[in-house]
Amino acid sequence: MAQPAWAPLESIADPAELADICRRLGEAIAADHADGLVAVGVLKGSVPFLADLIRQIRVPVEVDTIAVSPYDPGQGRTRVVKDLDLDVSGRPVLLVAGIVDTGLTSSFLLRHLRERAPASVSLCGLVDKQHRRIVPVDVTYAGLPGPDRFVLGYGLDFAGRYRNVPGLWAADSRALAEDPDRYLGDLYPTRIDLGSANLRSRNER
Repeated sequence: MAQPAWAPLESIADPAELADICRRLGEAIAADHADGLVAVGVLKGSVPFLADLIRQIRVPVEVDTIAVSPYDPGQGRTRVVKDLDLDVSGRPVLLVAGIVDTGLTSSFLLRHLRERAPASVSLCGLVDKQHRRIVPVDVTYAGLPGPDRFVLGYGLDFAGRYRNVPGLWAADSRALAEDPDRYLGDLYPTRIDLGSANLRSRNER
């Protein structure tokens, strides 16, 4: 039986381009929040983006994080599994997401944050997949449009893999579903086979 033809990996943004995006967004966010803000990162996918972004926001920033369970189509809802530690009442809040896709999670989190009575709530998304929207969501600060493919790297994962890849890559979701490790050799070209390395080390003694 012939092997299926998977779409090749495609670079969406390299580290230099991601740095430019963070700089652009940071300048825009600072211009709109002269007195400072609270940046709330959505765990876990926003972590690298959040860290780079806040260094480009040249006004006072406090940082917090929030996490939700995966959206459950059967229940039609998600839930917060890690809530804010800070009191954000009366303060401007920026929700920072690695990717805004269907809008279901972002919409839920924006409503959740508004219940804390902040002065304002806005959304910053690194990858904005507008074509995938189910729920309308306004991404106030968008990094770049997302392709109609699965996005990996820079915090974004598949089955826990690829979060620490420096750039953003478009991958074939069918290939990942068949084998989550399919792109390890491509995205970690210097990856060491630990079993072989240990065997060589013993033989060299």
